[in-house]
Amino acid sequence: MKITEKIKAPIAFEMELFEKKFQLAMSSKVALLNRITHYIVNRKGKQMRPMFVFLTAKMVSGGTVNDRTYRGASVIELIHTATLVHDDVVDDSNKRRGFFSINALWKNKIAVLVGDFLLSKGLLLSIDNNDFDLLKIISVAVREMSEGELLQIEKARRLDITEDVYYEIIRQKTATLIAACCSLGACAVNPEDKETVERMRKFGELIGMAFQIKDDLFDYTDDAIGKPTGIDIKEQKMTLPLIYALNNCTPKEKSWVINSVKNHNKDKKRVREVIQFVKDKNGLGYAEQKMIAFQQEALQLIQNFPDSPYKEALVLMVNYVIERKI
Repeated sequence: MKITEKIKAPIAFEMELFEKKFQLAMSSKVALLNRITHYIVNRKGKQMRPMFVFLTAKMVSGGTVNDRTYRGASVIELIHTATLVHDDVVDDSNKRRGFFSINALWKNKIAVLVGDFLLSKGLLLSIDNNDFDLLKIISVAVREMSEGELLQIEKARRLDITEDVYYEIIRQKTATLIAACCSLGACAVNPEDKETVERMRKFGELIGMAFQIKDDLFDYTDDAIGKPTGIDIKEQKMTLPLIYALNNCTPKEKSWVINSVKNHNKDKKRVREVIQFVKDKNGLGYAEQKMIAFQQEALQLIQNFPDSPYKEALVLMVNYVIERKI
């Protein structure tokens, strides 16, 4: 059994029902929109975010979910999908998970409008059902994700990212959405228990940090994965292995690396040299160490919950995040 199937096993029924509810949540009276959302639904990814919602809800409640859980999972998936559609426009990207992106098939204008539609659908799903506590969790996540993206753009221009700024960027860009999934899961079934909601938010945030560092490490591997080697360097993204290497080298080496990333990022040979430089300076080892520290801290936060198939699946999920090959 594949690890993702093992993780899904205790929530298989919920995930199946969620699929149906999610498709309904996306529906519209506009034929073009329905054609596009149908295209999106048929090319879904691993659906990690709804899985986090259901597993958290069942772990903290002793195995129950309610309508709010399904709405929370749908909202998070609608918002996540909206951000992906918008990201592809921002990055001028023609592919998403090996398929053509919305902007590649229907052009930027339609892609932006589809993203707006999905975002508003998500917000209305909460408002129409008076899930204002869930709406607040989601809205904070959307704000932070936008801020994180803009902070990264601002810093990338000067390539002056410190390790602390890097953590702040990935906390907002990536971790905040997984944090929202876990706090939503807890809040949907037990809104009065603020302490558990906050604990699960922190749990999700730590996993998100580990997840992003794992993604950064992929930039330095030759494995056949979803993203090409060296793509972050080509896009002038400052990742943890590179930041560590820059903080542990001579001024001369530093100016060579920054010059390479800024002015020679399309030169394959130069990009390979930068990758080798980062490896030589133990950038990968350091990033891996940090990733494992975040993972261990996350696991500490759920160790006091009673043992259950849901807790077990969440632990599997946390381990999968840092051991995955794609």
